Amino acid sequence: MFRHPIRALVVGLCTLTAACQTATAMALTTPTDQRQAAHTSAARALRPQTLSDLTTGMKGEAFAYVSYSLFAAEADRQARPAVGKLFRSTAHTELNEHLREAATLTGTIGSDAANLRQAINGETYEHQVMYRGFADQARKDGDPEAAKLFTEIAADEGRHRDAYRAALTVVTTGRGSIPAPPKADTVPVPAGLPKVKAARTMANLDTAMHGEALAHAKYMLFATRARQTGNPALARLFEGTAGVELHEHFASEAALAGLVRTTKTNLRKAITGERNEATGLYPGFAKRAASIGDTAAAGYFRDTAADEARHAAAFQQALNQLH
Repeated sequence: MFRHPIRALVVGLCTLTAACQTATAMALTTPTDQRQAAHTSAARALRPQTLSDLTTGMKGEAFAYVSYSLFAAEADRQARPAVGKLFRSTAHTELNEHLREAATLTGTIGSDAANLRQAINGETYEHQVMYRGFADQARKDGDPEAAKLFTEIAADEGRHRDAYRAALTVVTTGRGSIPAPPKADTVPVPAGLPKVKAARTMANLDTAMHGEALAHAKYMLFATRARQTGNPALARLFEGTAGVELHEHFASEAALAGLVRTTKTNLRKAITGERNEATGLYPGFAKRAASIGDTAAAGYFRDTAADEARHAAAFQQALNQLH
């Protein structure tokens, strides 16, 4: 589908005064820096509620990308290659159109130093607060396997934070070397029922999976930015960490949560999700953004809702054709 040029719409959000000030500064920067300055300026112009809605959308798109990738693998295992292809193509759209456009609108990608600070903040929260809390709750709720996993991931996130802190020192001082990237041990995600019993543990697994999916997507965007700025070692660090978030953390959580089922069940789940986004979530975000003058974001939400409606229809057709 041909989408409106996000960059032009984003820049249009800036005031004339800000545009003039930015133009002077841009004369001394690279084209990549110029684009980033425009995106950051546009993000500052968005209302807090719109930024929050865009972030919610990004989490959903990242989660859909990873989930559909797993559903595609299961379809292949069940000798359903056409369904696998459909899941993969939809996953590509969710990541490379929807999430990337939302990231542009929000100014998610900054300088290498800013990206590292953002990553450090996220890893610190997951290490110190989120996963430790989830582990305590899982133990109390009688889900020891989940408690063990949450504890292990908390430790991983602490190591990621430390590596990013070391990298930030190198980026800001020019001294030292970027830490070597971590290596992911791929965890298989077979189709099956949940392996936890408490509703709270299931809810925490869902929260964790959305966080890991978004971290994976953002770190890959940060890696692209690092390569553009001539820092391949930092790009490799981001990519390696993104691999751990996806292939170890998300995969382990998905296996416990029973995320992957039969292809028919996976299609039904995808249809429900896409319809909810097409008829409720994104139209609501669009209406709210338009009412407060965030027209570029409103257009993005409307276009994404239309895409999700087409995805739902394609998944429904695929389901109807299964025997």
